[in-house]
Amino acid sequence: MTSEIPFVGDITRFLTEEAPKPIRAAIAKAGRKDILDPGYPYPREMKASEYDPQMAALQVELVKMAWDLRSTGRRLAVVFEGRDAAGKGGTIERMRENLNPRQAYIVALAKPSEREASQWYFQRYVDWLPAAGEVALFDRSWYNRGVVEQVFGFCTPEQRARFFGQVPAFEQMLIDEGIVLVKLWLNVGRAEQLRRFLDREGDPLKQWKLSWIDVEGLKKWDEYTAAIGETLTRTDTAHAPWTVIRSDDKARARIAAIQTVLQAVDYKGRDLAAIGARDAQIAGGIGLWHD
Repeated sequence: MTSEIPFVGDITRFLTEEAPKPIRAAIAKAGRKDILDPGYPYPREMKASEYDPQMAALQVELVKMAWDLRSTGRRLAVVFEGRDAAGKGGTIERMRENLNPRQAYIVALAKPSEREASQWYFQRYVDWLPAAGEVALFDRSWYNRGVVEQVFGFCTPEQRARFFGQVPAFEQMLIDEGIVLVKLWLNVGRAEQLRRFLDREGDPLKQWKLSWIDVEGLKKWDEYTAAIGETLTRTDTAHAPWTVIRSDDKARARIAAIQTVLQAVDYKGRDLAAIGARDAQIAGGIGLWHD
């Protein structure tokens, strides 16, 4: 498979030449709607007949929440982190699709510039924190230092240690300032991650998402696992806890993510029955995370 588009073909080569045999076998034998992770509590993806009415009700609640934030001047920051291809971007879009883009915005920062790299680590993220009435949706965040930078050697051990020492106080300052902070970790099994990358590789509308980090990251599953485990353990605090969402099924994960945010904000007219109870089998504390 060849293409002028960078990295197209690299995912297929990884599948055929480097992926563990059980991963290749799981992908080969599964149907399109089958869940690949045998430890996932559901064997197949959620049906549209279940998903659509739940999501419609949640969209109404999101609009009500956003209106109340605007009326009261309160601020909301949602951190979306997770394995590559865990569904962060799609979940963010479902959360934002009916909100005013002047109020609810996505923060997806590129690699730091030379100047930014010399600043206090959190400094460039501070610029994107929400003002009165705003909702900031971080598509990756300051937690790059805990995971990606560790895996690829983009930071020193001293820088990472300083990050872990500072992040609880940094997040406490955000909360003390009145910002509602929600931290979501989307997790996905190894076979499903690779299947999603293969889908991206074969879709001309999604090939732009592929990057060198994605291709090389497929080879570093164990390194990611170690970095993720340490990061979640060291940054899960009483004032800023993580919510782990098992996202092998994108539909269930999107519902759980939106429910988590709506349950974190006490807004006028909040309908707890419409929000519904979060599925504890796929969403909860860091004890739910696994490699």
